[in-house]
Amino acid sequence: MTRRSLLGSAMSFFALAACKAEAATKSFAVNLSEAEWRRRLKPEQFAVLRRHATERPGSSGLNAEKRAGGYACAGCGHPLFSSRTKFESGTGWPSFWQPLGGAVGTRTDRSLMFARTEVHCARCGGHLGHVFKDGPKPTGLRYCMNGDAMTFRAAA
Repeated sequence: MTRRSLLGSAMSFFALAACKAEAATKSFAVNLSEAEWRRRLKPEQFAVLRRHATERPGSSGLNAEKRAGGYACAGCGHPLFSSRTKFESGTGWPSFWQPLGGAVGTRTDRSLMFARTEVHCARCGGHLGHVFKDGPKPTGLRYCMNGDAMTFRAAA
């Protein structure tokens, strides 16, 4: 391991720790202990929502979901996105050009060597993914979400 790679790893670790500390200090309508989250969520959901992990691209069935309906937070059930704003981004993750009003919050994520905009559930603070400025019209945004962070309910 080179000195540069060691330094980069250390910087990423401390940046991620700072992001998690920021999330832990913010108050959300749904606040559960780590043990309660672990009981409520599947291991892969816990890793994404509570530990800011990222699922493998192409691994979520929600990426291929084409039916009309809505996407909600897998942690607390809060509605997040409508299927009307979903699009195929070619990234391997479910992508949307706009969330529902008041559904998500954002914060700066410095866990990599550059700043990104993290997206989290406005109700429980669960990590959903990131938003980028390379999406389609009308917003030009790409909300690149982890399928493990969401559930889907087909329209009736």
